[in-house]
Amino acid sequence: MDDAKKKTAIDALNRIMELELAGVVKYTHYSLMVYGYNRIPIVSWLKGNADESLAHAHKAGELVTLLGGHPSLKIGPLLETEKHDIGDILRESLEHEKTALAAYYDLLRIGEGTSVLLEEYAREMIVAEELHQDEVNKMLRRPGDTAVFTA
Repeated sequence: MDDAKKKTAIDALNRIMELELAGVVKYTHYSLMVYGYNRIPIVSWLKGNADESLAHAHKAGELVTLLGGHPSLKIGPLLETEKHDIGDILRESLEHEKTALAAYYDLLRIGEGTSVLLEEYAREMIVAEELHQDEVNKMLRRPGDTAVFTA
């Protein structure tokens, strides 16, 4: 991999790291803002997402250093909507996951034909993000609805 391509890959990985760290903050915040009858399982699910986002950020950071780069200390966008209904939280989560998924697809394009390591990493993460997005989408559907949720 030439130096220009390596820099592009490091930048993409740092963006992923920043987005995943933002996910840690968002999911932790969301877990604190859940009230009502279903609080316990939803809080547990959100905490699990925060843990998963941290693991994803760490993995991206490891690849940054593998390529000789410096991991970012930044955190992606953190917009407080002041909406804490479970539906609002899930819709915000879905938007966050779409952004992260796009970043992994960008990395896949960067790695294609240049780095099997980056390609496989990106593919693995795309699978995980798409499955997570599907999980959130199903949570947003009304009971009995089989059609994909659209905002």
